[in-house]
Amino acid sequence: MARYGAEHKQETRQRIIEAAGRRFKQDGIDGSGVATLMSDAGLTNGAFYAHFASKDDLVAAVVAAQLAEQDAKFEARAAEPDGLQRIVCEYLTPEHRDDRQNGCPSAALLDEIDRCSAATKQAYTGGLLSLVDNIAARVAPQDPDSARLSVLGVVGLMIGTLQLSRAVADQELATEMLEHGARTALAMLQRES
Repeated sequence: MARYGAEHKQETRQRIIEAAGRRFKQDGIDGSGVATLMSDAGLTNGAFYAHFASKDDLVAAVVAAQLAEQDAKFEARAAEPDGLQRIVCEYLTPEHRDDRQNGCPSAALLDEIDRCSAATKQAYTGGLLSLVDNIAARVAPQDPDSARLSVLGVVGLMIGTLQLSRAVADQELATEMLEHGARTALAMLQRES
């Protein structure tokens, strides 16, 4: 029987985290069983416990990975000319609203994270604050701490607007909400810079 090396184990773990991230955002944390998650990753249920102590352990890893990935994308985009504006305008689009499985983990999972373990909440808090602090450093390079709460407010506005636009049945209203949310978020960022 062939043994796999540490690199293979890490790659498999990452594959599970990525598949679970998509599934959680699409069907919710509670709506995603271990069997489905492992099937999505192309693995058997038995392989799960070689990588995670529990589903809660997986959820915390997924939340941390999803926010780190979003933070890296935002950081790369923010470095471009008009990057912060582009982040806001791309986040609050019908395309992002309609692509839940590949979209923002906060907008898809926030209500469930509230009911998760302390480890998941800690992973979420760390990931969110990293993202906020990186944006605040762009908004107010000389004093990012002064912009932190305002940026947190902008991020909250963006997440809430996306969630509301997903929840309403009137698609015209949903699109108007996204457009207005983007204008409001941009105005708030402009006041901080």
